[in-house]
Amino acid sequence: MTEKIDRNNIAEVLGIIREQSAGWNVPVVTLTAVSSKSPFRVLISTVLSLRTKDETTAQASERLFREASTPRTVLELGENRVRNLIYPVGFYRVKAQNIISICEKLIGEYDGQVPDSLDELLKFRGVGRKTANLVLSLGYGKFAICVDIHVHRISNRWGYVDTENPYETEMALQEKLPRKYWIEYNSLLVALGQQICRPVSPLCSRCPLSGCCPKRGVSRSR
Repeated sequence: MTEKIDRNNIAEVLGIIREQSAGWNVPVVTLTAVSSKSPFRVLISTVLSLRTKDETTAQASERLFREASTPRTVLELGENRVRNLIYPVGFYRVKAQNIISICEKLIGEYDGQVPDSLDELLKFRGVGRKTANLVLSLGYGKFAICVDIHVHRISNRWGYVDTENPYETEMALQEKLPRKYWIEYNSLLVALGQQICRPVSPLCSRCPLSGCCPKRGVSRSR
């Protein structure tokens, strides 16, 4: 491939990551979605994952879901118990409050069911576009693009988009990325970002895309 990632070779690029990532650690929310097929678990796991390492998120999610796996049973635990179960995720006190608020709203306004609409999901405390799009894509199998720091950084590093923030990246990808790749795009790029394409000094010597990546913004690599 030429040193460029664009519409013409994005399918090949994603295919390479898909093949290589079989031996990498899969993002924890993806594992939650595959194993549980529960929009509620995807929602709560994503809330827990914000600014938290995957390993910590996985352990906290397992502890919480072992005791409560529905909005009603989470409420029965109470905020203090939820806080203890999810510790030491980042901002665990705030996240415990948000989880209780989410469960109260689900029961009070949605009959305990997680809505499958972006606009509705954004009404929940602690839920932004990243979380909402993950629920839609991984929880419901709907075509949505979740843009986190990895997706934003790598898409720009490739030169596939030229954007200033995750929202602009999401909008640009909706215009450019073939719809059939929307759901898996986040999981593939998060895996790549965690293993190789790191924010500072990425491991370009180990990257299967080194020959075609323009490495925009990379001043130092390994």
